[in-house]
Parts: sequence; structure tokens; C-alpha cells
Amino acid sequence: MLLTNNLGYPRVGAFRELKKANEAYWAKKISAEELLQAGLKIREGNWKTQQEAGIDLIPSNDFSFYDQVLDLSLTVGAIPARYNSLLNKIDRQYNLDLYFAMARGFQEEGVDVTAMEMTKWFDTNYHYLVPEFTKDQAFKLTSEKFLNEYNEAKSLGVETKPVLIGPITYLLVGKEKEEGFNRIDLIDRLLPVYEEILGKLADAGAQYVQIDEPFLALDIDDATRTLYSKVFEKLATAAKGIKLIVATYFEALRDNEETAVNLPVHALHLDLVRGENQLDTVLSKVPASLTLSLGVVEGRNIWKNDYEKSLAKIKQAVDALGADRVWVAPSSSLLHVPFDLDNEDNEESLPAEVKNWLAFAKQKLAEVKDLAVLADGEVDAKTTERFEANKAAAESRRTSPLIHRPEVKERTANITDDDATRTSPFSARKAAQQTKFNLPAFATTTIGSFPQTKDVRKWRADLKKGTITQEQYDKEIAEETERTIRLQEDLDIDVLVHGEFERNDMVEYFGEQLAGYAFTKNGWVQSYGSRCVKPPIIYGDVYRPEDMTVRWSAYAQSLTNRPVKGMLTGPVTILQWSFVRNDQPRSTTTYQIALAILDEVQALEKAGIKIIQIDEPAIREGLPLRKADQQDYLNWAVRAFRVSSSNVEDDTQIHTHMCYSEFNDIIEDIAAMDADVITIETSRSQMELLDAFAGDFKYPNDIGPGVYDIHSPRVPSTEEMVHLLRKAKAVVPAEQLWVNPDCGLKTRAWPETKAALESMVEAAKILRAE
Repeated sequence: MLLTNNLGYPRVGAFRELKKANEAYWAKKISAEELLQAGLKIREGNWKTQQEAGIDLIPSNDFSFYDQVLDLSLTVGAIPARYNSLLNKIDRQYNLDLYFAMARGFQEEGVDVTAMEMTKWFDTNYHYLVPEFTKDQAFKLTSEKFLNEYNEAKSLGVETKPVLIGPITYLLVGKEKEEGFNRIDLIDRLLPVYEEILGKLADAGAQYVQIDEPFLALDIDDATRTLYSKVFEKLATAAKGIKLIVATYFEALRDNEETAVNLPVHALHLDLVRGENQLDTVLSKVPASLTLSLGVVEGRNIWKNDYEKSLAKIKQAVDALGADRVWVAPSSSLLHVPFDLDNEDNEESLPAEVKNWLAFAKQKLAEVKDLAVLADGEVDAKTTERFEANKAAAESRRTSPLIHRPEVKERTANITDDDATRTSPFSARKAAQQTKFNLPAFATTTIGSFPQTKDVRKWRADLKKGTITQEQYDKEIAEETERTIRLQEDLDIDVLVHGEFERNDMVEYFGEQLAGYAFTKNGWVQSYGSRCVKPPIIYGDVYRPEDMTVRWSAYAQSLTNRPVKGMLTGPVTILQWSFVRNDQPRSTTTYQIALAILDEVQALEKAGIKIIQIDEPAIREGLPLRKADQQDYLNWAVRAFRVSSSNVEDDTQIHTHMCYSEFNDIIEDIAAMDADVITIETSRSQMELLDAFAGDFKYPNDIGPGVYDIHSPRVPSTEEMVHLLRKAKAVVPAEQLWVNPDCGLKTRAWPETKAALESMVEAAKILRAE
């Protein structure tokens, strides 16, 4: 039978056990030992689940308390110098205090250090901690997490395949923190640590090691291709007989096929979901020594696998290579999908018909095993029964009346260029808006949400359970909204927000009010650290049946004479942060959402809300990984945003927000969105990301560079924010600058929020005085 291979498994737990344990540890409610035990319990459960599903190659070292890239930075000793004061807190297993300081910052016991920069892992909504490298960077083995977890699994009777981010990908996802060198040139210093890691795993008896090199499926130059061959020659020697697996994912190999198939490794993993046709060209190049791992089960979306389609690919590979050189696998790590569909029992939010079209991580393991059995040819009755059920589910989805709305399709097809164009240019709009709002220089605002306390979350939970009435819930939300408006007035913030206390998540909240969506009860996916999201499921044509946000925005505006922003999530972000139907182009679905958001924008404007923020943090995230594919995406993504925001009056000010993204290569497209104000995350990078908005391309509209990091509990000083704003003013004209946090304040506590906002407003006033 064909071997089955899994690249990685969700680590937050079926019910977010890791999130709860982490946050309890940070709050000093549990000990380090209790946190370590919580992690061990999750790992044990994951290994046993995969073993029971019949997976042959089960990963270890795919678990992380915060982020796998951060884990590797500690493993290889890439610890920025600002954390030197915490080095005495290192222990050989998890380095918890240092580890979380690097992830979240540290402000205790007279020590005050900022967190590491965070950005998106390729084109996913998962955030990683960006490695920081200096010219004299040294590497040394600092943590043996990879070995400890392999041995843990072995003690449980589970032989695992340790997973490592490859050395080239690790360097390329990092950042030089000083000039005068290229981070890839550090490879000769880094490799000895990898060789030591492989030696330790070989001594422990590891049979396989998976080395993730997703950059092999990206645009790389000839020098990097040559480097891959040299690096893997050394790793193969250091492996002492371990069978090395190179895993590529999120794209096809394309022009890197020759390099990848000729690496001195036992197996090569291919993503046959993102690169579904690459077998056509790869198979003829595969040497006799190489095994292929076929990523036929979607690792990033939740639709059931089409067994017939996958079996055709498996047969194509088996016919060329033989069954002993073909493995069946998900396309990527299952980190990006929810834990277990069996935990969904609410037919109101997830109808049985839609649920029958889905597969979460645990179900995907079963799909991998089914496909291996079916491809083998000797099929038992139960597998045959599941095959027939799979075909029936696919047919049900193709023909279901739940999916198609002719009036939505017609409206989408009739979008014109006029629908995506503001009436007047920005200069005229800015003059009209200044007359309307009379805002000061360095106008202050926040990004939208304010702290969602336990009380706020409890009200929402109690409403769902029916222990309080809608009237009681609305009264609590109204009072919390008014308190927040008064606080912002007291702080002297210029443009206010209502606080979003009625919202569970910036995408889920809108999905719940749009047609064509379904929702899970426990479909949690890790976004970063302890932050989990529950992506809604777009299964059909999307439209807006009624107002979604007008009530609370209008109520907040009625409480104050200062402008209150209406807060919406943009069409591309709603798309990106949902599990999206795969039976029509993503652009079509995005335009449907854009029209729904436009309807809400016009309703807000009609209700007197004249500043409207349409968040698009996922525009950059959605950018295809290959340069050749990017412009087509940018054309429809930018146009969809403009469709959602253009049909308004000149004195209605449109904001957008983006976070944790690199903008340099798409800055002209960001400008083409034509938002009156864009707010961006810049504090973790110390305003480096703002360089994209200056330089040769002068960003024409207004910009709010974030002056403090809301993903860290530390409170920055006024002086720190003034320093950042002066750096911003050095590259962007003062008349274009706004002052705001990096992102929404939902995850923060009230005391730190108030203190930070006080400093922020004071910093803006100092800049005005200057």
C-alpha cells in the first residue's frame, strides 16, 4: 500500500486549550510546569489521532507555544541583542520567559524590551515572528525542542518524523537589521547548527526528517538554486542515514523543478492543490532514487476532497514511478484548517447539507488514508462505502439550490468602471472633508475595536445561551459604547469609534449577516500566538439582506459632536479570512462581497456617518506568490475595494487599514485603492514599512503609521511615540500624517489601553506644537 504522509497538525487543540493555557500563564495564573503539561497533552492527542487514522509519517516538532519560526530562532540561537538581559531565564527545553518576551515584548522588573516584528507566513493569515539578523550574526544550538518532542512521541509508542524549517527558507523569511550584508550569506554560519540537529536526531533513531523549503516553489534566482544543491549535499551527509524529505507547498515548482528533483534527498513533497498540473512536467524529471509525496488533499481549505480527481493524479504518479515511490499527503500542514468536524452540532449555523461538503483536519487524515487504500486497488467494503459517499457529496454540492442566486450573479456581472471610481480626485475630496470636519494636523484616531473584556464576551455568550434577553444585551452594549465614547472625548481623540463591542470577529460578524455564509461552533484556526479565529464558510452567492452596522454606529454618533467612524471589513479581507467556495473564481466571490459592503457604506452615509473605514489588511496577504500571477490579482482586488467605497459624496471620508504587510512591491496598487486615509502597522518595524510610501513613489493620499504595537502588553512612552512620528515626518509630509495605534485594541486590557492612548494623544500634540 502507498505510504501516507502528514506535514503538520493544528496545535491549538480542539477547543483552544493552548490559547487558554498560554493566556493563563501570561496572567500568572498557572505555572510554567502547568503550561508545559498543557502542551504535552495536546501533542499526545495529536500523535495518537494521526496514528489511529493510519498515517505512516507523523510529524513532530510541528507543535509550538507561539510560532514555529520563533521556535527555530531560539533553536539556532538567533536571539536579538536587546533580549540579553533575559538570557539568564533560558532553560534547555522551552526558554519560556525569553521566548514570550521575543513574541510579545517584556516590561517587568526594570526590563523594557519590544517584541520582534510579525508578518504573514507567505499568503496565509498565519503570522510568524520575523528573524532578525546582523552582519556578525552567530548561530549556536540553544534549544533541543526538536529532539525532546521526537523522544516524547517515541515514549508513547509513536515513531515520528521531526519537522524543520529549512535553512534557506529560514534566512529568506528573516530580515537584515543593519546594512552591508545579505542574510542569505549567513548560510555557512547557520549550516553547522542544522548538521548538529540532524546528528542528534540520527543518534536518537529518527528514520525520517522533513525539511520545509517553500521558497523552492517561489521566484528565486540562479544563485539560490545553486545554493539549494550545495546546502542539501551537506545536510544529506550530516543526516547519517536519516531519510530526508523536502517539503514544498503553497505553489508549484515551475522553473525550480530541475533543482528540486535533483536534491540528494529521499523524498520531495509537491502541493498538487496550488500546483495541480505540475505532475505533467515533474514526473519525467524524477530520478530513480526519488520518492514523491503527493499533496492532493487541500491543507488550507475545508471542502471535501474529490476522490476521483485525486485518484487520477495518484495513478499518474504510480504509473510513472511505481507504488513504492509514491506517498499520499495533504497539500500543506493542516495548521491552517480547524480541528475536527465532529465537534460541529449546530444545524442553524451550519446546515447538515453544507456540513456534508466539509472536511476538517481529522477528516482530512481519513481522506489521505482512503486515497491510499483506493489507489492500492485492494479496497475493503467500508472504504468503498466512503468512496460512494464522497461522490454523492460532490454531486450534492454541484446541484444544490442553496448555492446559486441569479439576481446576485447578474448584479455582479453588470459592474462597470464607473462603479469603481470616486466622483472627484483626492485633492478636491480632501478640501471638502477638511471643511466638513476641521481636523487638526496629526489628527488622532484608533483602528476600531476597544478591549473586549470578560464581561463583554460573557454578554454575547449569555445571549446565545438564552440566559439574557436581546433587550438586556443591547442595554449592556449601549452602556459600554457610551463609556468608550466618553473615554475617547476625555482623551481628546479627534475621530472616534464606537468600540465594536457587539462584534465577535471582524470577518465572522459580517459573515453572520450576509447570505451565502455558514458558521462553525469550534472551527478555530490559529492566527498568531494565542489569537485564534473562526473563519466563516462561503458556500454560495453572497448578498446583504439588511443593515449590518448602522444601528451601533449611528447610536455612537448621537452621543458626541466629534466624528465617529463607521467600521467595516473590506471585500478582499472578508474573502481571504473566510473558507472560500472553490467552484467559481475568487474574483467573482469578491465582487459579490464588494457590492454587499457598498450597500452598507451607502446606508451608513445616509444615517449621517461621514467617516467610514473599510479595513483591508488582507490585500497584501492575498497576493500570489509568483510575480507572473500578481498583477491580475491586484487588478481585481483593488477594483473590488473601489466598488465597495466609491459611490459616496466627496465629503465622505473613506479610510482603510492594513497590518503586518510589506508594501514596497505593490505600493502603486495600494495608492490605486484611492482611500482618503490609509492606516498601517509600522511600530514593530520602527517605521521601516513606511519607506514604501515615500522614496521614488510619493504616496498621494493621507497615511496613519501605527505608533504603538497593540499585540504586546507593554505600554510605550510618549517619547517613544514622538520619536516614531518624527521618523515618519522625515519621509512623509506632515500634512498627510495621522496618528493611531497599529491595529484594533480588542485583545488588550483597559489600563494599558488608556495609558497608551494618553501617550499617543500627547505625542500628536507635541508634533503639532513643533
